[in-house]
Amino acid sequence: MRGLLIHKKAKCINREVKTLKIFLTWLFMWITIAMVIHIQGGPIVTMRTVQMTLDDDLVEAVDRAAKRLHTSRSAFTRDALRDALTRYSVARLEQKHRRGYKAQPVKKGEFSVWEDEQAWGGE
Repeated sequence: MRGLLIHKKAKCINREVKTLKIFLTWLFMWITIAMVIHIQGGPIVTMRTVQMTLDDDLVEAVDRAAKRLHTSRSAFTRDALRDALTRYSVARLEQKHRRGYKAQPVKKGEFSVWEDEQAWGGE
């Protein structure tokens, strides 16, 4: 009888171990997915492969920089292109701002009403 009881208890423990393994596998999978989403800063984005023609010295410089930054050539290039697009957008807005002030220059005293509201520190 004691042997039968031990056998049943062993089967129960074996079943619990299998359940635990399944749970841990599931948990590890979801933690990995969450880490990928967190690292990428959002949901997984689909990407396209594009072919570009670049000077050899530029490719070598990008490869050296990517290696120093512990990233890939593609990731380095994506970041550089995003930075370039940001600079382009800012330049366009600044140009629009300049055209606006050229078309309608600031009139003398136009903003003087706000001078008393400014806090320059130390005053």
